[in-house]
Amino acid sequence: MRTLLRSAAALAAAGLTLAPAAASAAPTPTPSPGAATVTKAGTSFLTATAITAGQPVRVGASTGDHLYWAFPAEAGQVHQVSATVTFPKGRSGASTWTVDVFDGLRRRQACTAGAQTPTVDAAATTVTLGCTLRRVRPWAESWSADPLPGTYYVRLSVLDLPEPDLGLPIDVDLLVAADGEGGASGDDGELEAPLVPNNRAGTVLTTEPTAEPVAKEESILTGWLPEPGSRWVWTTTGGVLAAVAGVVGFALTRRPRRR
Repeated sequence: MRTLLRSAAALAAAGLTLAPAAASAAPTPTPSPGAATVTKAGTSFLTATAITAGQPVRVGASTGDHLYWAFPAEAGQVHQVSATVTFPKGRSGASTWTVDVFDGLRRRQACTAGAQTPTVDAAATTVTLGCTLRRVRPWAESWSADPLPGTYYVRLSVLDLPEPDLGLPIDVDLLVAADGEGGASGDDGELEAPLVPNNRAGTVLTTEPTAEPVAKEESILTGWLPEPGSRWVWTTTGGVLAAVAGVVGFALTRRPRRR
């Protein structure tokens, strides 16, 4: 009887200790109903593929590629990035992968949860990465790195792997989820404009621009005398200086006449 009571008490204690851990686990993001799957990825910040929260991404790439996506973020939202990379069989060694998130000013944002830089052995066929960002604030000090409304960039890449595995084909599944709940923010302020970089700051010129004519002052001697920078002026000046130097040298070195 005592043994049964002890076992029941142990199970009850285990249930009490495991329940909070299960409740605190972050939910797995799910795609939005009817969202179209994105099959592209950029290779830099300027070519990042635009996606929205809840829109699934599935692309094929090569091991060693840097893949970029961009998504908009509003104040009060908490974003969760989840990515799964599928490998081919027969890899030669372990590899380390990472998922990084940058804001509109290209500042790297910290992750509060998720496996941001996991390492898998050669026998693994998949690796799961995750990053939960901090809640986006409506405003912040200019010196801080707090997340602000605007465009955010996701970069998926490999940090370390054996050289023979470089270039192997991979499949990437990525999803960005946004949680807009959580109550109003206590920040007393608002960002004047979202942090959206201007990737098209200038225009491409198709024709050579026409220079505006510069007005020149004309004088009476215009057309008669050479320009100050011409070779004739420098040649004449050099000849005069040489003649003067010759006369002076002759006067200094000549012998006096004998009487």
